[in-house]
Amino acid sequence: MADTSASASGQTLYSRGMMAVIAAQFFSAFGDNALLFVTLAVLKARFYPDWSQPVLQMAFVAAYILFAPFVGQVADSFAKGRVMMGANALKLFGAGAICFGFNPFIGYMLVGIGAAAYSPAKYGILGELTTGDRLVKANGLMESSTIAAILLGSMAGGVLADWSLTAALGVCVLAYAIAVAANLLIPRLAAARPGHTWHPAAMAHGFFAACATLWRDGEMRFSLLGTSLFWGAGVTLRFLLVLWVPAALGITDNATPTYLNAAVAVGIVVGAGAAAKLVTLKTVARCMPAGVLIGVAVGFLAVQNAQLPSYLLLALTGMLGGFFVVPLNALLQDRGKKTVGAGNAIAVQNLGENAAMLLMLALYSLAVKVGAPAVGIGVGFGALFALAIAALWYWKRRCR
Repeated sequence: MADTSASASGQTLYSRGMMAVIAAQFFSAFGDNALLFVTLAVLKARFYPDWSQPVLQMAFVAAYILFAPFVGQVADSFAKGRVMMGANALKLFGAGAICFGFNPFIGYMLVGIGAAAYSPAKYGILGELTTGDRLVKANGLMESSTIAAILLGSMAGGVLADWSLTAALGVCVLAYAIAVAANLLIPRLAAARPGHTWHPAAMAHGFFAACATLWRDGEMRFSLLGTSLFWGAGVTLRFLLVLWVPAALGITDNATPTYLNAAVAVGIVVGAGAAAKLVTLKTVARCMPAGVLIGVAVGFLAVQNAQLPSYLLLALTGMLGGFFVVPLNALLQDRGKKTVGAGNAIAVQNLGENAAMLLMLALYSLAVKVGAPAVGIGVGFGALFALAIAALWYWKRRCR
């Protein structure tokens, strides 16, 4: 990894360092999304009950929550490129464990720990490689790379799982290995906030102090709530599709839910690009109507029984999602860098997002366990999400 003591914030948007970050993110996210669907196929092959599928994701999410007080400081105390490399190496180890027949819940939790460490570094480094309104565009690149990886990784995971679970797991391991290699091309920037104590109690105290600092800022509170609702809903929608496809469309393979998730991914790429062109840090509130419409689109999706309108509605949902979340991420990174450090800000965001995921997945698992129909879950989920974003938008307007 190349050494440089100078800040890279003056680099162009398409510098070698930025492209290395985007490439590392692509292969890491590709592995994450392929591995999810491959591991779900492993559970199906081993005859685990349906309600265990969201529990798998809850194990992943729990890692984010447990390590939230520590990973932000790790990201800010070391060169972020090296943190990303170490995190991807841990993902590689977890995927390898599943590949060699170890308990899939344990292996997937190891991948979750790696992802928890990776997230503050991958987003925090954007503010070190570029600044100002270019940060919104950099987030657009990051989200586009991530969604392209979701698109291809999800499809690869589902298709390969139908063909060979061993080959599918091998592809996941290879993707993480490439991500580790890509991290070697990221310039070694100076640590953002070196010299912090490593005593766990002190680290936790610092993290919760950062939580309080961000929560007192109205704009930060708005960003944290918005992104938490979005990602909590996004991960729940993934599992809802796995249940909904056989119930509504009568299709029982592993691939179709991944194709539908891919439609969401394509839409998010388009929405993220539109947000980069139409929204700035001063006009973030423009994204709110898109958030309300996400819930409306999901509600209409739930009552479909044909493939074509389902694909179109999911692509629209993705477009609305990309337009909604990219400006909120950029706002958090910009304000967070100036207050508690970008790494700590992203760690706080991860805590909120993953707490929302855990809550929504728990409610979803409960609904499945008590026998609620997939269509009813989908309609209720869409309505609740639309109301939640509408309430957040109303609160934002009242607090001007």
